[in-house]
Amino acid sequence: MFQENPTVFYDKDKQTLSQSFLFGQATQYSQLTATGSFRNIGVSFQPAALRSVVRIEAIELTQRHTDINDLVKTTINDQLLNTQTLEQKIAVLEHFFLQQTTDCKGENDKVKFALNQFQKGQELKQVQADLKISERSLERLFKSYIGISPKLYSRICRFQSALKTLRTANFNALTEIAYLENYFDQSHFIRDFKYFTGTTPKSFLLNANEQLPNFPELKF
Repeated sequence: MFQENPTVFYDKDKQTLSQSFLFGQATQYSQLTATGSFRNIGVSFQPAALRSVVRIEAIELTQRHTDINDLVKTTINDQLLNTQTLEQKIAVLEHFFLQQTTDCKGENDKVKFALNQFQKGQELKQVQADLKISERSLERLFKSYIGISPKLYSRICRFQSALKTLRTANFNALTEIAYLENYFDQSHFIRDFKYFTGTTPKSFLLNANEQLPNFPELKF
């Protein structure tokens, strides 16, 4: 994420964010507060892409904001500040990421397979069996490439699938979503939803203004 004005946003600890920062794999919701108008540009990565860009273990970036200059030597802040149009900023970012990934080895095949299976709703034990890999080995790979355990990633996939259904409003009751996504019951679904969003499904529908998916704007 790049901010033209790095003093507008601050986190729950009242700390302002770096002008350009990376936020690793999220494990639950985080809250940012804006104190005025802003003009930002951001890039959303595929789950296993971050390690290829910054060349460190993904778990070192999990659930935290990190200044890009603490990770790689770059003049990207100056380059973005000296561009005027969105197209120019996109070109700067594309060049930066191409440079960062020139010599990367690409995705790990086992991780890629597991990601696809979890996104389809496959259970962890079945994924391990298909890969012929132990739980410990798969967890080590996931923490290195994704930043979290396979179990938590599977849980996030289930939540995202439930959230997608909730957004459509194509259901009669929350119990339908809970059943569809294999939650134990409605209470289990609501607890998981609050963990990942900080609010209930009903409150989310009423108050979350999502300009971008997973980035709801709540006004106070």
